[in-house]
Amino acid sequence: MSEIETGNHIGGRWSSTVDTLPVVNPANGETIATVPRSSRETVDAAVAAAKAAAGGWAAIPVFERAAMCVAIATAIDAARETIAYTLSCEQGKILAEAQGEVAKAADGFRLAAELVKQMGGKTLPAEDPSKLVMTLRQPRGVYGVITPWNFPVNIPVEYLAPGIATGNAIVWVPAPSTALVACALMAAIERAGLPAGVVNLVIGEGATVGDAVVVHPDVTAIAFTGSTATGQRIAERGAGKPLLLELGGNGPLIVCEDADLDAAAAAAAGGAFFNAGQVCAATGCVLAHASVVDRLCNKLVARAANEVLGDPLHPATTMGPLNNAKVADKVRAHVGDAVAQGARVLHGGRARPDLGSALFFEPTVVRDVTPAMRLCREETFGPVVPVVAFQDEAQALQMALQNDHGLSVGIFTKNIGRGIAMAKAIPAGIVNINAGTTWWELHLPFGGGSGKKSGIGRLGGMHTLEAMTEIKMISVTCG
Repeated sequence: MSEIETGNHIGGRWSSTVDTLPVVNPANGETIATVPRSSRETVDAAVAAAKAAAGGWAAIPVFERAAMCVAIATAIDAARETIAYTLSCEQGKILAEAQGEVAKAADGFRLAAELVKQMGGKTLPAEDPSKLVMTLRQPRGVYGVITPWNFPVNIPVEYLAPGIATGNAIVWVPAPSTALVACALMAAIERAGLPAGVVNLVIGEGATVGDAVVVHPDVTAIAFTGSTATGQRIAERGAGKPLLLELGGNGPLIVCEDADLDAAAAAAAGGAFFNAGQVCAATGCVLAHASVVDRLCNKLVARAANEVLGDPLHPATTMGPLNNAKVADKVRAHVGDAVAQGARVLHGGRARPDLGSALFFEPTVVRDVTPAMRLCREETFGPVVPVVAFQDEAQALQMALQNDHGLSVGIFTKNIGRGIAMAKAIPAGIVNINAGTTWWELHLPFGGGSGKKSGIGRLGGMHTLEAMTEIKMISVTCG
């Protein structure tokens, strides 16, 4: 990975700092690179560069901005193998998942290129007959974008592509534990010929550089994907600015008595074991009708047993390590809490340091879980399927309504009328009937339900482009 330029990228130039952070491979604990530990002053420089570039980029015709997004997608495609290898080594996901993520990142730029050409305003009636009233969409200006480590290529693109397409300038703060792949993505963007200052990469600790971006007076809007706790702090610190926040989830997957159990088990296991469960829309508690819970658990155990935990670069591996010690400690704590309160581990439940590092954790199935346990109340962010039994539809719905998170829910039933009724009743941004909680496509709306802890606003397709612009009304007096 020595060919990857490491450092901040501000105003079209790469730079580093005296103080650095290690980049650690979670599969073996080896330090593979160092990246800057930037200061608040570095953020000032990045915001100044973005502010200087913002006006000129906003003035570029929309079809030219769209063409630039296509050029960036082509550059990402050309660097796919390097970016994916770096992603796998740094984040810990298996290489096949990393390659898929990079491909989707290129798709995200192509999607933004198409959609921005379709954005339009309206003409509106006025009481005054001499007035012609119209609306148009304009970029917000300097956008602060703060992104997480679980999908450190695709999630940034969910903001960068719409932001570039709509004419914003961006200061991007990636998670430091996956900053090397951020550099690889930034290098592809640079090779595509994006003008200097339109996207500025600042690497450092969130409490320093992330906070500096949020409170900076010249940053006009904030986008963030990450934990609920951090999102709440950003909402407080950035009060008064437009906020686009995609936060945590622990959405239930409800399996009714008439469900296709093979499909339900596949969805539940897939949503828990993909990326080692480090997905905001990962399978939360599986709420299973008492009449099917035994059979469903058997199918879940069989799927967990088929997972191959190990080196993410090995082609036979299906699940790699967790990314960092903090999340590994939380996974162990959540499983331990459940066992202490009477739950039973049917498969897994242990860390596997013998595989290369303490961050490997077995694919796990836990039954006899109750809504009071941490596995149900908090976002575990690890490869665990907790199973809760319910007696009737009313109890299942009550459990779902008690969930503090409102991101994504799955319901398995052959009674579509019942599925739709439950979907309408559950306050979540996404409810998938006969599909898992992780099903989503780039052009579809993604975000948390009102009154819950999963965020503000909607990502996905045109929704992100609209969020990253503002409506301006213009009137013309004709008489």
